[in-house]
Amino acid sequence: MVHNLRTYCIGLLLTFASIVSAHNIHLSDEARISLLTCTPGEELYTRYGHTAIRVCDPKNDLDVVFNYGIFSFYTEHFYWKFVRGETWYELGASDMKWFSLEYAELNRPVYEQLLNLTPEQREAIWQALVLNYQPENREYLYNFVFDNCATRPYLLIANALGDSIQSTYTGYTGVTYRRFLRHYTGAHTWSNAGINLLFGPKADQPMTSAQRLFLPEELMRYMDEATLSDGTPLVSKSNSAPFQIEATPWYASWEFGLLLYFLLVLAVSLLDRRLGRLCPAIDILAAIPYVLLLIIVCFLTFFSCHPLVGFGWRLLIIPITHACARIVYFIR
Repeated sequence: MVHNLRTYCIGLLLTFASIVSAHNIHLSDEARISLLTCTPGEELYTRYGHTAIRVCDPKNDLDVVFNYGIFSFYTEHFYWKFVRGETWYELGASDMKWFSLEYAELNRPVYEQLLNLTPEQREAIWQALVLNYQPENREYLYNFVFDNCATRPYLLIANALGDSIQSTYTGYTGVTYRRFLRHYTGAHTWSNAGINLLFGPKADQPMTSAQRLFLPEELMRYMDEATLSDGTPLVSKSNSAPFQIEATPWYASWEFGLLLYFLLVLAVSLLDRRLGRLCPAIDILAAIPYVLLLIIVCFLTFFSCHPLVGFGWRLLIIPITHACARIVYFIR
């Protein structure tokens, strides 16, 4: 759900001057505003897709993409801030051709939904984007669940419409955050296993219809079926499609890895039993990373802004597996 600096830097050179001075630009009747949804990438932070807004106005020679997913690894104390959940993102703007080129190179299709807006509504969205793009307004405190690249465009559109957006799409309403995110990371991936260990009981709360719109695909599908109070479809043209999530092969799954760990500890336990002694080396080696994991969870729970992190029963999976493999030593 984030966008790297390469497109930002290239596009910035082309659009900075025009956008900063765009207070005096008013959209023509030919202007069109679209919601762009980018499909997932290979890196974990791109697994959930990305959302952006396109403003195209041939008369004003504008074809600009705004996205709220710009961040930099080179920000001072970036990793410390990231761990604490205090990462500042910013609104970026780039030319549509450069935006499309990057995603084409990454083999990540971009879906476009043309919004059915009045000239006044298009102008309101445009002016809001221009205002938000001013240097003093660009940055915001990113929150993966409540304030991100998908929630900001949605709220901006909803505010400009001044109307209640209704949609027949129910999607994952009532499903927990944990299960919802598992769909994108893959139920059997190591990434999902790590998320499950870090997430606490808050991740098991069911989401409301509004809360699930923090993910780009859900927002896209919601908008496809959205109407205004008079029944007018909000999207007049769309080429959207469900995200394709690759399945994890069994040999790369965390369950298979846990099985191998169990068999390793079991083999050591059987050897100890045969030799008539209990070697604590494997217990110490297993305890060190587990204690570090508990320290990380404790820190994130009490000293970070991450909303879903906390202690949960899934943290017991590792010691229970270890204990089950170790107990054979004591069985006579």
